[in-house]
This record gives sequence, structure tokens and C-alpha cells, in this order.
Amino acid sequence: MASAADSYPKKILEYMEGFFVSKTVFTACELGVFDVLLGAQRPLSAAEVSQAVGASLDGTQRLLAACTGLELLEAHQDDGQVLYSNTEQASVYLTRSNPSSLFQSIQYNSKTIYLCWHYLTDAVREGTNQYEKAFGVSSKDLFRALYRSDEEMVKFMQMMNSIWNICGRDVVTAFDLSPFKVICDLGGCSGALAKQCTSAYPECTVMIFDLPKVVHTSKKHFMSEADQRISFCQGDFFKDSLPEADLYLLARVLHDWTDDHCIELLSRVYKACKPGGAVLLVEALLREDGSGPLTVQLYSLNMLVQTEGRERTPAQYAALLAAAGFTRVRHRLTGKLYDAVLGHKEP
Repeated sequence: MASAADSYPKKILEYMEGFFVSKTVFTACELGVFDVLLGAQRPLSAAEVSQAVGASLDGTQRLLAACTGLELLEAHQDDGQVLYSNTEQASVYLTRSNPSSLFQSIQYNSKTIYLCWHYLTDAVREGTNQYEKAFGVSSKDLFRALYRSDEEMVKFMQMMNSIWNICGRDVVTAFDLSPFKVICDLGGCSGALAKQCTSAYPECTVMIFDLPKVVHTSKKHFMSEADQRISFCQGDFFKDSLPEADLYLLARVLHDWTDDHCIELLSRVYKACKPGGAVLLVEALLREDGSGPLTVQLYSLNMLVQTEGRERTPAQYAALLAAAGFTRVRHRLTGKLYDAVLGHKEP
């Protein structure tokens, strides 16, 4: 029997070079490879793609070959020439124009998260985020930079939007929310999750509570006449009075913050919540023993690198909710990126 030292370390090699995959996808998206192939409506040669994206022929050939190996492109032989076309998933999720596109999320991963992760060792040693080393500014200053112009804010909101197009329905239907007629989405950003609520529950109305500039941009770029059951309220949920509601949504919010800040925010929500109301947390849940899922473990490292927060177990979220006064806490796993935790305020 071969010893561990003599065996082929397949997993370790895959992990060691895992960033090759990420950066290949990031680069193909940034150059617009998938957009060019979608727009052509026919398979293209490497020469045609390289000319369209303004890249070298040699580099483009290698990039297209790698994307084919990743099963994002399909290669076709035509009279001795190799032609390329998108797979269905690439056309849906990697092009700019599709409503389900992850393009802005990929850009954020490439230009922000990827740079922060260069300092993961420092983050682990120091226990603090690494924005200042990565960008020369604090995390708060970088967040303001994301919102420095209408264009930058729209891109950031499109990034936040894309994830709820994929798994928003699952989190708002993890529990039956039909008894709650008035919903307040704290930090609701573009309104994507609010739209999932009004679609799933025709009797409800949703108020999005967010910073004034976010509210302005959401109204201008993300709302239509069809969204009549969605309204807005401007404010800072740590400082300003919260609107009264039957149910509050906190989606991808608490994982940004320390336990003390979470309890502070949840206590404000409890005070504003109507008796018999509830709060729904939408977060990626760790197993109680911390053994997985791997994606959530990696997300928690990402919170270390980028924020002051962390990913948590259902019991840890239940403890935060209990400290704020909520009872009858339950959680549901969706099988996708994000899960749901529901806590009640007694009548």
C-alpha cells in the first residue's frame, strides 16, 4: 500500500492552482469574450474574437482554450479551423446584457475581493480587514468610493441585484411569510429582494429602508411602474428611527458586523417591530460544529479580509436574536448560497 507521501496529491494541486480558474473567468468577462460570442450569433474563430476584444491572437487563443476546458465555451471544428461559441450558462450568467448576469459580481470579485485576499495571511495574523493595505484607504472610505458617482453605485447595486435573481425566491419562501402584510427591507439596496417578496406574496407591501443616495439610485435605475407595492424610506438603520412593520428583512447585513453591533441593530428592529411581528435574516449558515459547508467557511474568511464581521451558525444567530428580545427562532436551509433564520416578537 502506497504511503501518503508517495500518492499523487491531486486535491492539494487543484487547491494550489485554484486561482488560475477564477482569474481566467475574470479576464474573459473583463475583455468581453462572452458578449462578443453572444452578439455574433454564430461560432467565431480566435482571430475574430481577438480582433473584437482588442487582444493579441496568441493570448486570445490560449484564453479561449482554457474557457473551453472550463466548459464555459464550446469548440467546433470547421474545415480544419477551430470556432468557439458560448455554452448556455455562459450566455445567461457571463454576458452583460442578460437579466440573470453575474458580470458585475465577477467584476467586484476581480477588482476588490481578489486584491484583498492577497493579504489574507495578514488578516489572519492581525484579525482585521485589509482594505488599507489593498487600496490605501479604510473600508469605510472604499465603500464611499464605490458610491462616488451614479455610475459606480449602479454597478455596485447590479452586483447586489444579481444574487437575488438566482436565489432570492428561495430565501423569501423558506418560511411562509404570508401572515406579514407590511414588510421593511433594511438595507434593501436595489429592491431585488423586495420584488421577490411582492411576487411570492401578492397581499404584502414592502418598504425599502436605505441611505438617501441608494434610495435615489434605486428609484431611478431599478424600479418600474409595475413595482407599485414597493416604497422607500431614507435613513441610516444604526442612527435613524425605523418604520413600523410586521416583518423586517436583514439580508446579507449581519455578517458584516461584530456581535455587539448585530445586537444593537436587532434591538432597534425589535423596538420598531409590531407585536406578533418577526425578523427574517438572510445569511449563509455554517454547520453547528463549524465543519462546513466549504463555501460558507470561505465566505467567513472573506468577511475577515473585508469587514469586521463573520459568517455564523444557526445557534449563533439565534443567540443574537434572543439577546435583542426575539423568540421562537427557527432556521431553514435552501440548498443555495443563502439560508433563512426567522425570529418572532411575541404579541
